[in-house]
Amino acid sequence: MRYILSILLIGAALGAVAVGILGFQGRMSRKPPFELFPDMDRQAKLRPQEPNHFFPNGVSSQLAPEGTVPQGTPIQTADGPVYAFENSPVNTGCVAGTTNFVETNPLAVNEALIRRGQERFDIYCSPCHGRLGDGNGITKKLGVMPAVANLHDNRIVKLTDGEIFNTITHGKGVMGAAGPLIPTADRWAVVAYVRALQLSWLGTTNDLSAAESDQLTKH
Repeated sequence: MRYILSILLIGAALGAVAVGILGFQGRMSRKPPFELFPDMDRQAKLRPQEPNHFFPNGVSSQLAPEGTVPQGTPIQTADGPVYAFENSPVNTGCVAGTTNFVETNPLAVNEALIRRGQERFDIYCSPCHGRLGDGNGITKKLGVMPAVANLHDNRIVKLTDGEIFNTITHGKGVMGAAGPLIPTADRWAVVAYVRALQLSWLGTTNDLSAAESDQLTKH
């Protein structure tokens, strides 16, 4: 009996010591807990723009070594290929080094891009905005999304291409972010198609050149 009691007392004492060292789970304390296995919660690393003694020049952010091949397929623009990691208007929708949205689509807007945009728009955007972009998609008809933006509203027509791209990428209000779903080039294609939709609704003969007006008159 004394042997069993001694074991219980020793166990209780060890438990008290363990609790005293490790602390109670969930209790707030200014003292860091004792960790047997930190599980890589804290790692030695170099933060950008902070001095360090690892590289000879003392700078954390290093340029890619000469001859390095970027990963991923670049997006072709008039200024050359742009990769996904670059701080470029193609990736951000903003003028480089600023938070100002670019006015126009950085990709070459042609029939192929608009057709691609129509295809992506019909898949990802039309359920809410409708295939005409008037905000009368199936979600509104079912009452799931009672308020959906009409892309032909003057407020949206006046937005820059960069801001529309930003909204598609990050979402706005109850609209979810499509950035993880739609590749960058396809988002710009959707922007081009939205502009084509708006022009089809709001365009007039005054938007035509003299040659185009003459050709329209002949028909």
